[in-house]
Amino acid sequence: MQAVRSILVVLDPDHAHSRALTRAKLIAGATGARLHLLMCDRKHDHSALLSLLSSQLHDDGYDNVTFEQAWHDTLHESIIDVQQAEGCELVIKEHRPDNPLKKALLTPSDWKLLRLCPAAVLMVKTERPWSGGVILAAVDVGNHDQDHRVLHGDIIDHGYAIAGLAKGDLHVISAHPSPMLSAADPVYQLKETIEQRYREECAAFQAEFDISDERLHVAEGPADVLIPYTASKLDAVVTVIGTVARTGITGALIGNTAEVVLDSLESDVLVLKTAAAASQLNELAQG
Repeated sequence: MQAVRSILVVLDPDHAHSRALTRAKLIAGATGARLHLLMCDRKHDHSALLSLLSSQLHDDGYDNVTFEQAWHDTLHESIIDVQQAEGCELVIKEHRPDNPLKKALLTPSDWKLLRLCPAAVLMVKTERPWSGGVILAAVDVGNHDQDHRVLHGDIIDHGYAIAGLAKGDLHVISAHPSPMLSAADPVYQLKETIEQRYREECAAFQAEFDISDERLHVAEGPADVLIPYTASKLDAVVTVIGTVARTGITGALIGNTAEVVLDSLESDVLVLKTAAAASQLNELAQG
């Protein structure tokens, strides 16, 4: 989080009170990051509001504030275009759930933003203060490929950074698969051997990232169910999650855990990407 030097704050023209701006001020206050306010609207008639917000931020001690209005075909494309142009490492946007019928027919714009934005994205869902709250980091301890190992470190680092910012506690959730009799590896055919393998892997993970037993939650089942369940049980204020940012047919059919849990979580959601995914998405956005 300390590496964030520029934050893109997406404002909603239909909602004057911006939860996204509240979170952006908290993070910028701790990191000294620049704030770039963005109003995505075809009408381009929000100059007075943006100027007022910028002036208020200056009065509150935020010296590096810029703003603009932009629209490029769709909401998520507008946001990504500005993120690229401004070089923002973090995008903050308020998430309001789409109605179920619309979601069944169309991929929600926030899903597209999570999938295609090369930068980290913080989706703000509540007005609850972060102060003193639980920060939940979701990792797949059983995934050993290099990209995921680096991503896990990034997720934990961001979790600790937010916990420090909020003077809260970092907890970690890792889901492991249910037994599969057809699995080639006998370890994954029995519940007991799966759990034992995961506990062993978790011990190394805990030592590396200084996670105590009390703050580690390992459970069997699908991540898109266990993450919201654990976040709710702990009353988490922020959930930090990674995504491989699938695109194309695979992404459309399978979806990503980050997208699937977005509406289920009652906390704010910070979504990070693997370095490889971020690099590919940067090339796509610049192409």
